[in-house]
This record gives sequence, C-alpha cells and structure tokens, in this order.
Amino acid sequence: MKVAFLVAPAGAEQMELTDPWRAVTDEGGTPELVSTTDGRVQAFHHLDKADTFPVDRKVDDVTAADYDGLVLPGGVANPDLLRMDPDAVAFVKGFFSAGKPVASICHAAWTLIEADVVRGRTLTSFPSLATDLRNAGATWVDEQVRVCADGPNTLVTSRRPDDLKAFEAAFLEEFAKASGASG
Repeated sequence: MKVAFLVAPAGAEQMELTDPWRAVTDEGGTPELVSTTDGRVQAFHHLDKADTFPVDRKVDDVTAADYDGLVLPGGVANPDLLRMDPDAVAFVKGFFSAGKPVASICHAAWTLIEADVVRGRTLTSFPSLATDLRNAGATWVDEQVRVCADGPNTLVTSRRPDDLKAFEAAFLEEFAKASGASG
C-alpha cells in the first residue's frame, strides 16, 4: 500500500501528519511526503512551530496513479496554502477521478472544497468548516469519523487530533481494500 501525504511547505498539524504516517508504516505500507516545493516542510503544534520533515516528491511530479490512497493532514494554514496551488488541487481531484480513497482530517476539507469534490458527499471536519462544506454542497455531520462511499471514491473524514485512532482505523481499512483491488 503506497500512500501520499499532501502538505504545504508550512502549517500542517504535526500529529495529523505523524500519527497517520506511523499507522501506514505499521501496516507495512509506504508513505510518501508530497508537497508543493522541494526540501523540508515545517509542521506545527497548533500555532507553534514543531518539527520539519523531508519532502519525498513534489506535487507536480506525481499523479494519483502513483498511489493507492491520499491522506490530507489538517492544520489551519496547511490546507489554506494548498487550495491556492493549482497543482495541489489537481492532484487531490485526481484521486476522485481515479476512484481512489482519500482521507481528510480537521481543516484539510478546505482543499477538498477547492477541488470541488464534496458536493453530494457526507463528511465531517473541524466544526468551523461546517458552513463552508454546506455551501459547497456537502452534508456536514459532527462525528469522530465518517466514511462516505456516495461518490466516485471512498472519502474518510475526521474532526480533530483527538479522533486520530478512529480516523486511522477507518482509512487503513479503506486503503487496504483499494490496494488489494489494484494490486
């Protein structure tokens, strides 16, 4: 199972990157850090700088065909920066077009909104995005994790770091199904 983790050069919530990353590796999968620039990305713990992580691939050098699934970590600045990058938005949209699973936590739903892939879907996010999601045509629910298969792919969403264990269990199950189908 090869999984892309898409983050901006700065602003990803560190726990929402590192915990799912570890979950993928613990299942024998191969995570890759994809960003809009080369070098290292700066993660955050809420509003404070945390660790930096090396970028494996630039978003303009990869496509959804290179992966079995996509994880979108949150953080407030991370998805806000990603939704302003046409290559990042196209990369996300590519997973939906290819019918591959996507997992999004916290504020990462902003990138999904920009990619215009939430219309008709039921999902959760950090509560402050509820109106944004409804305005984009989604049904927002306040749940620890939501798996929505009402679309071209499976979309796994979650609200916040406190929900990481449920989020990881749900997306790992969906990614395993997808990688088994493609492998």
